[in-house]
Amino acid sequence: MMSTNTENLETFYLVSFRNLIDSELYEQLQTIINYIVLFDDEEQCLQYIQSLTKDDRIFVIIKHNSSSQFVSQLVTLRQIVSIYIYSDSAKKSSEQWTKFSKKIRDVFSQRDQLLQRIQVDYTERSLQKLDEPFVYSIFTTNTNQSASMNTNFIHFQILIDCLICIKSSPNDRKDLIGRCKQQYRQKTNESTVLEEFEKDYRSERCLLWYTRCTFLDRILKKALQVQNIEILLLFRFLIQDLVEQFKANKSLSSQRVYRAQLLSKAELDLLQKQTGEFLSMNIFLLANTSREQTRSSLLTLPTYDQTEKVLLEIHSNHRMHDAGHVLCSSKEEVLFLIGSIFHMTYIDRDHDGIWNIHLTLCSRKQHQLQTVIEQKKNELDIEETNLLSIGFLLQDMEKFDQAEKYYRYLLEQLSKDQEDLSCCYHALGEVMQKKGEYDSCLTWYNKALETCKSDESGTAMSYNSMATVYSKKRDYKLALKFFNKALDIWNGVLGEDHPDVAMCWNNIGIINQEEAKYTDALECYHKAWNIRQKCLSSDHPSLGQLHACIGNVHYQLRRYDLALDHYNSAIEIWKKSGGSHYLDMGVIYRNIGLVYRDKGDFQQALIHMKKAESIYRQVYSPTDHHVLQIEKLVNDISFKK
Repeated sequence: MMSTNTENLETFYLVSFRNLIDSELYEQLQTIINYIVLFDDEEQCLQYIQSLTKDDRIFVIIKHNSSSQFVSQLVTLRQIVSIYIYSDSAKKSSEQWTKFSKKIRDVFSQRDQLLQRIQVDYTERSLQKLDEPFVYSIFTTNTNQSASMNTNFIHFQILIDCLICIKSSPNDRKDLIGRCKQQYRQKTNESTVLEEFEKDYRSERCLLWYTRCTFLDRILKKALQVQNIEILLLFRFLIQDLVEQFKANKSLSSQRVYRAQLLSKAELDLLQKQTGEFLSMNIFLLANTSREQTRSSLLTLPTYDQTEKVLLEIHSNHRMHDAGHVLCSSKEEVLFLIGSIFHMTYIDRDHDGIWNIHLTLCSRKQHQLQTVIEQKKNELDIEETNLLSIGFLLQDMEKFDQAEKYYRYLLEQLSKDQEDLSCCYHALGEVMQKKGEYDSCLTWYNKALETCKSDESGTAMSYNSMATVYSKKRDYKLALKFFNKALDIWNGVLGEDHPDVAMCWNNIGIINQEEAKYTDALECYHKAWNIRQKCLSSDHPSLGQLHACIGNVHYQLRRYDLALDHYNSAIEIWKKSGGSHYLDMGVIYRNIGLVYRDKGDFQQALIHMKKAESIYRQVYSPTDHHVLQIEKLVNDISFKK
């Protein structure tokens, strides 16, 4: 395989074969689509295409004698937008090929004709934007559905808050321009506009530049789609300048605007199932004030077997003050702020076969969305948004490799401020702990300790984390030693009623439980409970976690009714957490099933085991050991029932 660059910052690819594309044609194609990948055989080519995301868009040049199996597989892939047959000795006629699939554009024997057609198709797709990735996340109020949707929704809202609030670096624009120059070194048009952007960009004209530099829009959308944190950080200056424009240009009147979109049948089916829920648009969404003009662009567009034509009809309410949007300079288009939230009211299909999705712009304040988002920020210890916040978010998203890369990058960016360095070292320790690399994580915790000697609270946190690692290594003696060190410091510095003291008592309780010292464990858990009750709301997830721990101890002591009381209390609390404890709920349903099994109530045991099984199936792969274990438990209980 040969590719143009190590990383494609856009969604557009051109894929072909080495023995079909000579060096001259390669260079000519690069002036149209900058990212080109060449292969030696069809299987290799197909595997690569299937490894890309469903939101990537691929132009393919193939030989006239390509295998029918290969072509049949290509045309079914959502990523493939255009296929070109290039040969000077084609055996099949153009009509025969194009009848095979609408995606096959034509048979070309002249390279000039091939280049011209690819240029036309590419330009049409880039300008119309109808088949651009539809990047969104859903918040569902239906507790029976997968709460992973809500977690994705909340994560993205926090990510946007970070990009808006974390002050951009003076070098961001320079570095972004450098990356773009590398990406578009063969594309004359982009290079020319890029030079003007480098010379003339001003904050007050950010909207003009964003709409004119279409490649910036494409790169930002791709970065948002794959959550490329490195690129998104470089875009902070532009995002923040645009947000200031939004604040200054809030619409004072309600209006309806429209956007044309091609969606896959699977995407449309998912949206239909989520009618009535909330949708976060994870891009800057451009819409048109003319319904007829927008519908017309859809009607003239060809569709394929896997796609549907969709018209988004958006009603924006001027009373939603935190959901501002800004008019583009043409007066015919509206640009919605990244992360704007919409209520999806209903979906219907008109006589032309166009699906109409009716959306109403709304506020985070609706359905307590803001409360759920702030709750997650508190869980992640994001009291004020700073550069470390993004790392905390990546950890919660379980993107540990990205988090490690980000923190290492951050070490180079941070000043010599001891507190910041200590926090970053500690965060790297947390990442390595979650990756199971315990020796490496202890090294980072020790670095944090050495750096924050004057910060007693930071020292206690490092001791607490080191103790957690020793606990995972089953060295309970060392674990207790460091937990007690942390507890002594926090009691003296923060007082006995601080949440960190409660956390420490909770952790010591876990050690005692592991060592079957159940009375000591309960005593520690109740100390943690008494503190958390004083400083947290009654539905805080940390109280749910304590209920679960106390329930586990009572189960071990065969106090089944007490165990059920605490397990059910944990479930009720976590149901209010917006889905961030969905898997924890699965574990508790399993534990409740075990309690009922041991009580001999196999009907209730089966009901709760199946609830756990449903959650596990949504979180894990079918072959994961968690799924296999829960399936065995369900089968065993079914047999006894």
